[in-house]
Amino acid sequence: MTSQMMQVLVLATLVAVALAHPAIRPPYHPHPPSYAPVDPPKYDFNYAVRDNFGNDFGHQESRDGYNTQGSYYAQLPDGRLQKVDYTVQGDSGFVAQVGYQGQAQYPTYHPAPAPSYSPAPHYG
Repeated sequence: MTSQMMQVLVLATLVAVALAHPAIRPPYHPHPPSYAPVDPPKYDFNYAVRDNFGNDFGHQESRDGYNTQGSYYAQLPDGRLQKVDYTVQGDSGFVAQVGYQGQAQYPTYHPAPAPSYSPAPHYG
C-alpha cells in the first residue's frame, strides 16, 4: 500500500470513530406507539345490485366510534334470500344473526338426451 492510500484509510477511520461518538450524535429514543385513533371513526355506507341475470345483493353499514351495525343480503341460487344483521360493540367481536326468506326450490333434473352419431360420409 502506498503512503497516500494509508493516509486516506487512517483519515476515514478517524471520521467514522468521531461520528460514532455519542457526544456528537444524541442517542435514538423512539416515541412510544399510539394505537388510539386521533378522531373516532364515523361513517355510513350502503350499496345494492339487482340486474337481469338474477344477481340481487346489497350491504349497509354505519359506524360511530367503536360501535358498528349493519346488514347484508344475497339472493341464493336455490331461490331464498339470505340476510345477515350484525353488530360490533367495543371488544364484543362480530355478532351476527342470519335469516332466510322464502323456500328453497330445486328443479327436477332432466338429463340431456344421449347424442346420436352417424358415420361420416364416404366418397368412393
